[in-house]
Amino acid sequence: MRRSRRFGDAGQAFPIYLTVVGGLLFLAFAYLAVGQAAANRNGAQTAADAAALAAAQDRRDQLTGAWVEEILDPTKWQAIFGGSAEGLDDSCWRAQELAAQNDAAVRGCVPNGLLGYTVEVETTDTVGDSIVPGTENMKSQETATAVIDPRCAFDPLTEDASEDTLPLLTCKGGTEWELDPEDPVELLPQPEDLFDVHLAD
Repeated sequence: MRRSRRFGDAGQAFPIYLTVVGGLLFLAFAYLAVGQAAANRNGAQTAADAAALAAAQDRRDQLTGAWVEEILDPTKWQAIFGGSAEGLDDSCWRAQELAAQNDAAVRGCVPNGLLGYTVEVETTDTVGDSIVPGTENMKSQETATAVIDPRCAFDPLTEDASEDTLPLLTCKGGTEWELDPEDPVELLPQPEDLFDVHLAD
């Protein structure tokens, strides 16, 4: 009688064991689905960050080019360092390139004032199959903003200043650029010397 009771207890425990194992498996697959979704979102954020930075860097390079063109006219420097110059092209094409390199597509790209870009991207890959219905077609969307900060300042020339004089450009870190009007393009600062590009906080 005792032996049959033990067998009976074992028989009753088996369904409980199956239920517990099934529950653990369900939880494991649920955590896997959450991990897949998180990885997809992280990929989208990486793509958005890279795209926004690329657009802002292209605008920075264009502003630097505009400054070089107007280097002999210091009256235009302040506007250029503020993000305003003639003939600037839209930089969203760079955002599209970088998004594609990170398996995403640009859904929106707009200037953020004169010195920045805000970019929204969507992943080309889906979250994938999981126990959560609908994830096989779910894509992630994220947004990022990159801004451009001028690194240099200068004192406007006074009215009695010589025409053969250009303002002294003083940049962060104490770097000074004394430009020669006779040969102003020699040893010019690079775009990264003139502007910082970073993601907005």
